[in-house]
Amino acid sequence: MEKLTVIKVGGKIVEEKESLKSLLNLFSKVEGKKVLVHGGGRSATKVAADLGIESKMVNGRRITDLETLKVVTMVYAGLVNKDIVASLQGQGINALGLTGADMNVILSEKRPVKDIDYGYVGDVKKVNIDILSDLINSGVVPVMAPITHDGKGSLLNTNADTIAGETAKALAEKFDVTLIYCFEKKGVLMDENDDNSVIPHITPESFIKLLKDEVVKGGMIPKLENAFGALDCGVKEVIITEAGELGNNSGTVITI
Repeated sequence: MEKLTVIKVGGKIVEEKESLKSLLNLFSKVEGKKVLVHGGGRSATKVAADLGIESKMVNGRRITDLETLKVVTMVYAGLVNKDIVASLQGQGINALGLTGADMNVILSEKRPVKDIDYGYVGDVKKVNIDILSDLINSGVVPVMAPITHDGKGSLLNTNADTIAGETAKALAEKFDVTLIYCFEKKGVLMDENDDNSVIPHITPESFIKLLKDEVVKGGMIPKLENAFGALDCGVKEVIITEAGELGNNSGTVITI
């Protein structure tokens, strides 16, 4: 099978002009077929505030009422997505910006209300791998915004890490997939106060020990759980690294 790299970027990396330019320059040098998944939460929070809409977060996840849904759709699917697409076209990469609603690429269901009502937030049900693989094989680079749909006419706000993981898992049926999560740190750290204490390799066995020793905690736990979930579904390897190290084979490599 042909190699495919799914790269997820978020945070200030995609929202500040210089860091975005640097990232996309590195992304353009990644060899072979590729997909870019992006976030944009800080920009959404700023635009919402400018419009007088309060952003409500629970455990790092955005409560998405109808007004907030309008804002995140404008920011993620509009401003951030098209800035990235235009920049990639400038690098000679034939990029296509997509939400889950476009060509029915990602179908979700509205998250059921349990302890918390997250509002218009979607949990991924299905990724349309035939459409995506056709685009990729025709030389297009999909740039995926974290907005999906429910198949009944409603858009849904969906976690970008989840979109990257579910897309990578689905495409593993047709490609040899590597999933890369880019963020502000150099990888998973042995000491959160030492940016150079990168753990180079994590397996299911070492993950259990890192949890027990409380080396891995907080938001890194679900990120690693998602990584192992992707590996269980056929993704070859998952890499967690700093955006500036993209393509340098550095960071933390997760395998089973």
